[in-house]
Amino acid sequence: MKIAIVGTGYVGLVTGTCFSEMGVDVTCVDVIESKIDNLKKGIIPIYEPGLEDMVHRNYNAGRLKFTTSLASCLDDVEVVFSAVGTPPDEDGSADLSYVLAVARTIGQNMNKYKLVVTKSTVPVGTAQKVRNVIQKELDQRGVTIEFDVASNPEFLKEGNAISDFMSPDRVVVGVESERAKKIMSKLYKPFLLNNFRVIFMDIPSAEMTELVGADVNMVRSGIGSDTRIGRKFLYPGIGYGGSCFPKDVKALIKTAEQNGYDMRVLRAVEEVNEIQKSALFEKLLKLFNNKLKDKTIAIWGLAFKPETDDMREAPALVLIDKLRQAGCKIRVYDPAAMEECKRRIGDSVYYAHDMYDAVLDTDVLMLVTEWKEFRLPSWPVIKKTMTQPIVLDGRNIYDKKEMEEQGFIYRCIGK
Repeated sequence: MKIAIVGTGYVGLVTGTCFSEMGVDVTCVDVIESKIDNLKKGIIPIYEPGLEDMVHRNYNAGRLKFTTSLASCLDDVEVVFSAVGTPPDEDGSADLSYVLAVARTIGQNMNKYKLVVTKSTVPVGTAQKVRNVIQKELDQRGVTIEFDVASNPEFLKEGNAISDFMSPDRVVVGVESERAKKIMSKLYKPFLLNNFRVIFMDIPSAEMTELVGADVNMVRSGIGSDTRIGRKFLYPGIGYGGSCFPKDVKALIKTAEQNGYDMRVLRAVEEVNEIQKSALFEKLLKLFNNKLKDKTIAIWGLAFKPETDDMREAPALVLIDKLRQAGCKIRVYDPAAMEECKRRIGDSVYYAHDMYDAVLDTDVLMLVTEWKEFRLPSWPVIKKTMTQPIVLDGRNIYDKKEMEEQGFIYRCIGK
């Protein structure tokens, strides 16, 4: 089976590589020539455990290809996954220009049946817009060619994406025809050996919500199969971040507004999350009676979560900005996100060589991202190197009693 994946960002590259690992012939497409050239050389644009080796293996085996031209490979593939970016617009709605540009290219160049699958995180109703754009291009060409659209939302967790794709809790597929259902069933058949479910539903239900024509029972089935809903994700902290969730919350709020409904709970979630990103800073202010000028602060963790270098919407960025405005000197360390941080904020902070270098001559240590290597540090060594033994734990990974027995002033979240 031959497929194309448009977009070699996080979702597209992981999806394409994992499909190729299961024997599918995959062509990954991206308009950025430098990214495609690097991928052909084995240079991976994102950090994800296990991905680099898998890309190399399947590229060398000929199952994974890279190109800048969707038109050049369109005749050879039966399925086209659209995994391009959907950045937030100024009003909070999702910018669908890249998604619709892919649809336009397909409509302009397709010569036989295609199944066009939206993989990007998009608001409800996107599949219909994709259909309309493709049909418009076919009409302008004066040709009649059958095609289907489908929705196959991704549930990948950064840092665990390979495992999530290869052994998922479930795969949700929104289809509108039996032909599309058969194709998607065939594509995901190799994964059935891992005993997970493919949940088929109508397209609006796969995209989600009620006021725009979804079936709440289908939505419930999809949500309820997510093992993350439960104690596993009920942890206190200093706010969520990342490439998808913050953007999707904004897009859901905007979609509801466009349908005459006020998502008050989601608006509250967004507002509280932004406030929560300042929680550690507020604790710091209180400790020093609002006098932070020339204090030296160590930050452990920059990425929005462990096992990734992604800093989009990361709480660390908010914290660093507030510390800089307060006149603090900042020393940072993250196992993966140092280069990404430097790209975003330059040399306004000191980039430590390791976690112990970060705390050298500092007044306070702030734990922002709960990387495994931060869980059992040598506290006696850290206490000797710090000017003051103060730890502010933004992820509640340390024990208050043990920290105080070690001689530290310790503060965490929600206690």
